[in-house]
Amino acid sequence: MESRRDFLKAAGVAGAAALTGTAGCLGSFGEQAYGDGTVQFMMSPSEPQNYMMKQYGPMRDYIDSEIGDSADVELQYAADYSAVLQGLGSGSADIAETGPFAAALGVKADKAEIALQRHAYGSWTYTSVIVTRKDSDIESLSDLKGKRVAFADMTSASGSLYPLYMLQDAGLEIGEAPVSDNGADFTGTWSGHAEAFKALQDGQVEAAGVGKFITQGDDGYVEGIEPIIDYKKEYGKGIPRAPMVVSPELSDSEKESLVSALKDAPEDAYLGKDGEGDTDDDLWFDGVRPAKLEDYQPVIDVANKLNLSTDLLDSA
Repeated sequence: MESRRDFLKAAGVAGAAALTGTAGCLGSFGEQAYGDGTVQFMMSPSEPQNYMMKQYGPMRDYIDSEIGDSADVELQYAADYSAVLQGLGSGSADIAETGPFAAALGVKADKAEIALQRHAYGSWTYTSVIVTRKDSDIESLSDLKGKRVAFADMTSASGSLYPLYMLQDAGLEIGEAPVSDNGADFTGTWSGHAEAFKALQDGQVEAAGVGKFITQGDDGYVEGIEPIIDYKKEYGKGIPRAPMVVSPELSDSEKESLVSALKDAPEDAYLGKDGEGDTDDDLWFDGVRPAKLEDYQPVIDVANKLNLSTDLLDSA
């Protein structure tokens, strides 16, 4: 199928260089900063909208304070990863948090530039899992033949790309996934991490392929849920944690200043609406570092093994 071919073939594809320079105060741009005087910060739909608004509110306020009177910062909640990239590519969004695979697709399509990588839970990597309910009779991936499996957004690394890779590596046919489940050994549905996990909890599907972060409870997994496979444990390596990306429509000084502000964000910008640590509205990450496309080569390699292409953006 042509739409699944010729992704990022060269390991050294030139991506956006890490934007580490300092352009002084963000307010130095004057009235024409960021085009319409507004910095649009777009959030990917990894969790429910009201939850993410509380998480990112203090970070928005911090960036807004750095900008001063030259622009206001607004948060946008995207319908899916494709909407994030379309916003960045058109200039209607200026900076965004998104997934590794979506970011790589965005760079290849000239819709985004990777600027920063996020750090969380003591690591620069994370993992993907395929989980089921404890009361099911599913013990291995081969047991998912003929079963219903929910995934996150089709361009999500941990919620689509890596679960499909693990299924394929276990000998299951994935057919045209993630565009559709035609030719697959399972019935697949694609939505978001939270939606896919809830579908499993509600008994609408027999398994879910998601980022492990959405499955976490007080003692490991949420009560009643157990893993079939954990990518990091099975393959001995993690997935590079998700990046923050900027619009190629911004000027170099605008990009550099936004990235510099995020690099220097104080601890309280990560603490969520209540301003207290270790509560439910904390941001899931606690720091960032400069990054570029090459840092996400492991994700690109998995995409190539699945024969995925940038045409996937047009299907999302």
